[in-house]
Amino acid sequence: MSPVISALVTGLVVAVITWFVAVEYRKKTYESKIGSAEEKSREIIDEALKTAETKKREALLEAKEESIKTKNELEKETRERRAELQRYERRVLSKEENVEKKADALEKREAGLLAREEVLGKKTAEVDSLYEKGIQELEKISGLTSEQAKEYLLKSVEDDVKHDTAKLIKELENKAKEEADKKAKDYIVTAIQRCAADHVAETTVSVVQLPNDEMKGRIIGREGRNIRTLETMTGVELIIDDTPEAVVLSGFDPIRREVARIALERLIVDGRIHPARIEEMVEKAQKEVETMMREEGEAAVLEVGIHGIHPELVKLLGKMKFRTSYGQNALKHSIEVAQLAGLLAAEMGLDVRLAKRAGLLHDIGKSVDHEMEGSHIRLGADLCRKYKESAVVINAVESHHGDVEPQSLIACLVQAADTISAARPGARRETLETYTNRLKQLEDITNSFKGVDKSFAVQAGREVRIMVVPEQISDDDMVLLARDIAKRIEDELEYPGQIKINVIRESRVTDYAK
Repeated sequence: MSPVISALVTGLVVAVITWFVAVEYRKKTYESKIGSAEEKSREIIDEALKTAETKKREALLEAKEESIKTKNELEKETRERRAELQRYERRVLSKEENVEKKADALEKREAGLLAREEVLGKKTAEVDSLYEKGIQELEKISGLTSEQAKEYLLKSVEDDVKHDTAKLIKELENKAKEEADKKAKDYIVTAIQRCAADHVAETTVSVVQLPNDEMKGRIIGREGRNIRTLETMTGVELIIDDTPEAVVLSGFDPIRREVARIALERLIVDGRIHPARIEEMVEKAQKEVETMMREEGEAAVLEVGIHGIHPELVKLLGKMKFRTSYGQNALKHSIEVAQLAGLLAAEMGLDVRLAKRAGLLHDIGKSVDHEMEGSHIRLGADLCRKYKESAVVINAVESHHGDVEPQSLIACLVQAADTISAARPGARRETLETYTNRLKQLEDITNSFKGVDKSFAVQAGREVRIMVVPEQISDDDMVLLARDIAKRIEDELEYPGQIKINVIRESRVTDYAK
């Protein structure tokens, strides 16, 4: 064997031995480490078990303490509940005893009442029998039955009550008149004397003067085209007859009649009368009338001395210049009512400006009652609400004809001022038919009452004289009859001012000396 191979073999053997030695060493090292690790793990486990056991014991102790505490609380609460139940039981027992005692007392009382009822029943029967015997004795003595005596007694009481009522009514009326008439007359006379309002009567026709009769032909135009155009544009009927140098404009709407009058007068002055010119003049006249209405409203407000009225209400006031009621100009009437209401308010120490405002606007509904449905009272109240007038003014508008109860003294003053303005002589005119119907209705109402012999409406319906049958109507009945007739006339008739009712009873006795 060569030395090289020997060296290699020797080296290889040495390497193998070294490797085995190293492996054995590592094995021993690992085994020693594993052993120490197992010992440590056993120590940790033992310690953990000891700790767990300790905590378990502590937890058990805490649980036992908590359960003992809870048990004590439950026992305490149970004891309290038991004590409370015992108290309730004692109360219930005491109440039961009281109820039993009351029941016994009620039974005793009921027995006593039954006994009393029996006694009262016997006594009532005795009283009834005595009462019947007494009535029979009275009937024998008086010669009247019980029904006849009752009728006689009721009649005598009724006569006494009627006499006392009539006497009381008469005394109260006289006293009230004595106290109120003087002040009322002073207030009203003072207001009327201080109010100097113009009276303007209106009709339903207007007359336009012509420079000559030739102008009639020009107004009519070829084949009547001019007059047809004018009537169509204005809504007013033109009456061209034999009246010298005059044309009559007829129409119920005063505004249209005024527009037609202004347009026709301008056409006559201009001389050029044809359909196109007529249309132009009618438009100008309409604008002029609108301006006139606004100016008249402003003048009325200025004359009365109030301010702050809505411009639309001012315009509607001016429109009332062309509205009439029984021939009385509505705007003049409203101004007069405003002045009278203000004077009356000053006499009574009330708000003069508010009274004038209510008086001026009380008939504002008449400016639109031709164009809208409804009474002028409802329309006027709606207009005042629309333009934010005060509640006092609205109530005065609603109540000035008695449709609604007045809620303020100012509303009553407006009602009185409206009556004064309408009822004064010459302020309004009535048609013959309306006048005769009112007289007939007055006589029919008075004749319908029992005991009235004849009745006469005199002084243009301002007074009714009633002749009664003296055997049927006594002096006391006359007072009540006059009040009943006045009440019925107020309910059924509409009339300006007031109506005086005179009831006349006359008894005559005639004898002859022979």
